[in-house]
Amino acid sequence: MKSENKVSNFFGSAWSEMKKITWPTKQETIKYTLTVIGICVIVAGFLGLCDLLYIYLMENFIF
Repeated sequence: MKSENKVSNFFGSAWSEMKKITWPTKQETIKYTLTVIGICVIVAGFLGLCDLLYIYLMENFIF
């Protein structure tokens, strides 16, 4: 019986906390998603350039 009460209290508390959340609007979600995608593309490009530079240096100066 005690464990059922704890589970019930947990889900009750979780549900009340879910009601307090301020969810982003559709426009905000799109904006944040595009920002994350843009940053990922920039970081991927930077790492790709670093990789190309490393390969160039290894082929021409080390080996």
